[in-house]
Amino acid sequence: MDAVEAQLRRRVGTAWRAVVPAGLAFTGLALGAPAGAAQAAPRALVPMLESLRSTNEWTLAQQVAICEIPAPPFAEAARARDFSERLRAAGLTDVRTDTAGNVIARRPGTGNGPTLVLAAHLDTVFPESTDVRVRRTGTRFEGPGIADDCRGLAILLAVARGLEQSRIRTAGTILFVGTVGEEGLGNLRGVRNLFHEMGDGIDAFITVDASGHTVAHQAVGSMRYRVRVSGPGGHSWSDFGTPSAAHALGRAVAALADLQVPASPRTTFNAGVVRGGTSINAIAAEASFDLDLRSISPEALAELDGRARTAIRQAVAAEEARWPESKVRLELSFDTLGVRPAGMLADTARLLGVTTESARALGIRPQPAAISSDANLPLSLGVPALALGIGGTSRGEHSLEESYDDGPDGWRAVQWAALVALSYVGLRR
Repeated sequence: MDAVEAQLRRRVGTAWRAVVPAGLAFTGLALGAPAGAAQAAPRALVPMLESLRSTNEWTLAQQVAICEIPAPPFAEAARARDFSERLRAAGLTDVRTDTAGNVIARRPGTGNGPTLVLAAHLDTVFPESTDVRVRRTGTRFEGPGIADDCRGLAILLAVARGLEQSRIRTAGTILFVGTVGEEGLGNLRGVRNLFHEMGDGIDAFITVDASGHTVAHQAVGSMRYRVRVSGPGGHSWSDFGTPSAAHALGRAVAALADLQVPASPRTTFNAGVVRGGTSINAIAAEASFDLDLRSISPEALAELDGRARTAIRQAVAAEEARWPESKVRLELSFDTLGVRPAGMLADTARLLGVTTESARALGIRPQPAAISSDANLPLSLGVPALALGIGGTSRGEHSLEESYDDGPDGWRAVQWAALVALSYVGLRR
């Protein structure tokens, strides 16, 4: 064991490996440096990695403070302003808010390295009236949004602060981005705008928005619709025999429930919020439900979309056929609420390589997964992207009982995010 590895094991608490494959992890850090100079890179990183561990309470305090600022769908501005100020306090000076409301902090490289986005989302699924106060018991924190994605935002701040305080210079540029519109009906509007405005200048994208030590390099695609059925309605007694929008909708949901979908590639459907009718003794003139279709395969998702639409149309037709003496015809519409493209990062992609190698260097066992996140969009554009785990243990996401437990080594996820970013953009000597 050489002196560098011994120091890393002692001060950072890692299972650092003495040899790292070429092009990955630390051998990729000294981008543009003379041959052999890369071996000195780990020594330069020891203080920063140790600081990320020793300042863990600061990171947790950021997580709590951010979480206690409401950020409901389409109303993230207050949290965005606060996050901007925290990025500046961390030492970044080039901080701005784009036209969609994303917060973008640019940490420029000093060479010709790639540009990497390190992101987390600002928005939550909770309405503005939600009590967002955080309760702490030991290493466990409970509060709406505390894990998803206040933890990711705190990790971004910790990495930015660590790089600045350690005066680490990189060959490539890191963009620290707090995105809007990731959750619910936001339809990835933040990351869509980011790539609309800056897409040509982004070489890779990481969102810190997965659980534990997950590496989500598969993007779960989705199609979301509001299925609406309408007709003239009427009185439940005097107009009996008139096709009902509510009855048609019930037939449609039942038909969807009978659909068979493949287990591999995993494909799912869900009829969520159901609305309709005005009175117990009125034939419903309008009814609707929100439909969510998902798959990790674009082909399977497209096939399910076609089958679902056919089943719904047949259900509406069956309601009309049930009342042959009526001349009433129901109207059916599909209003698109959101489309998230499916995709996958190739196993041979450099971004995936530096992510897994950095994890192993830190004694982390990365867990592959498929999720839906901001990474969906760049993957669909051919930009290498993945979602990185937030560490610790998170439970009850999207519920009022959401919790995050930092455990004994939640700080490893912060080190991981920093090491992946540095491994990708390279150090400048």
